[in-house]
Amino acid sequence: MQHNASVKGWLGWRPKGPFDAELVTVTGQGEQRTSMLNIWIRPSHLALLPGSRFLLVGGRTFPSRTEGVWTPNAVVFSPSGAPESEFCVGDDIPALISDRRGGIWTAYGDEGIYGGHPESGAGLAGWDTDGRATWTPEGRLPDAPLEGCTAATEGDRVWLVWYSGGGSGTFLTRITPSTGEVTSYPSPVDSPDGFAVCGNRAVLSRRDHNQRTVELVHAEFDGAAWAVTSRRRVEVPGRVVLRCGQGRDGVLWLRTGDTWLRTRA
Repeated sequence: MQHNASVKGWLGWRPKGPFDAELVTVTGQGEQRTSMLNIWIRPSHLALLPGSRFLLVGGRTFPSRTEGVWTPNAVVFSPSGAPESEFCVGDDIPALISDRRGGIWTAYGDEGIYGGHPESGAGLAGWDTDGRATWTPEGRLPDAPLEGCTAATEGDRVWLVWYSGGGSGTFLTRITPSTGEVTSYPSPVDSPDGFAVCGNRAVLSRRDHNQRTVELVHAEFDGAAWAVTSRRRVEVPGRVVLRCGQGRDGVLWLRTGDTWLRTRA
């Protein structure tokens, strides 16, 4: 393992590749372990796919020597842990999530948005597991994104949370993958680390940097806008750091040290 002294908590530790790893999946039926060998990317994101497959993604990429081609930073693994395919899903990815059908959804950071990768430059993107871009904003966002914050699923829909480069604040963007429809709402919380939504209810989290506390904010949608209904600061077992939260069907999963906390919207 390699440690970046400037980055606190678990995020500062990086495996020195290539390395072997084990994916532990916990369900109501018990625990399943899947071995992976010779992983060469530096993974920042893990996403589950249909058919017990899964995806590892590194947050960064760079142009290869072939013009217009970017180095792969995503690998799809079979249920047995064998790599099936590799491709690039853009550069500088602070938020990534998969939907029920296996679509991959990304929100980019400023280095990716201004770094030359075409899909990253749009701020948000959707992908399939062959590495093809399936969705782009096409001018339908209320402002130009500057940084992705977090992501969530709600049934067949996906939410990407980001803040703008034009000073308009933070937005919750809802995408319906089957139609490509996109709707954005101002966020009731600036730059949240985690978000989960169920109907007209949502929960958002904001970490206290490098501390063992986090603010949980509940909000409701009145048909036009999201408004805060409650706030509370919670002590947690470990530091809450970057890429700490993800929402799945109304439940926010928040990583604090070596523990996952579960909060309903």
